[in-house]
Amino acid sequence: MQKGKIMKKVCIIGASGKLGQYMVQHSLDKGYQVVGVCREKSAGKLDKFKGRITVIPGATNNREIIKTAIVGCDGVLTVLVPWGVHHYSSGTAQAVLDYARPDARLIFSCGWHITLDGQDVYSQTFKTVVKVISRLARFVRAVDIDDQVEACRRIFASDTRWTVVRGSDLEEGVSQGLPVWSRHIGDPVLASNITRRIDFALFMVEALENDELIHEAPAIVGCQTPSALSKETGSKKLKSE
Repeated sequence: MQKGKIMKKVCIIGASGKLGQYMVQHSLDKGYQVVGVCREKSAGKLDKFKGRITVIPGATNNREIIKTAIVGCDGVLTVLVPWGVHHYSSGTAQAVLDYARPDARLIFSCGWHITLDGQDVYSQTFKTVVKVISRLARFVRAVDIDDQVEACRRIFASDTRWTVVRGSDLEEGVSQGLPVWSRHIGDPVLASNITRRIDFALFMVEALENDELIHEAPAIVGCQTPSALSKETGSKKLKSE
């Protein structure tokens, strides 16, 4: 692993969600000073970290909230949640890109449906599911998958020190260790399509100090899944040092 800048202070945008809370804990375990941003109505979910982190309540696509939260941060971990139909993901991503320090490490989370170079190979089933979910969610004005795609397009076009981590299906459970990753969906190592949520968060946090992942969009899968353990696949491991 190519070690990058040592983190001292990080901001976690979307800290109150399940993934966000795991990232908070992993960051504290590494000795980072943590600032968490979440919607005001969800701030209570972070009470277990009271006295150990700074919580800034507010919409994560509020530019002033983001500007305040990431001041002095060496890294920013962002959960790109495509809530509603008001450009929530792209608004959040743009604020982070605009206000983060030039040398900050920016780590974003999304799903496998995002593609960096168009070389991903999706099954027909996967494409159909994404299409149906996207249409239904947009119809009820709950989620806008297309806006998450737009958010990632802006990130990929940026000259900041970004990484977009693409998660498989998720499950709860004790940590199995750092997930393995590939540049492209369709790689046999990803076939199991399952990762522990706690380990998705671990990969995000570990990526902060790994410069090999700058301008990469790693697709991850659990390191103990059958596809990851197969001797026939050439998986990549993100090693922690």
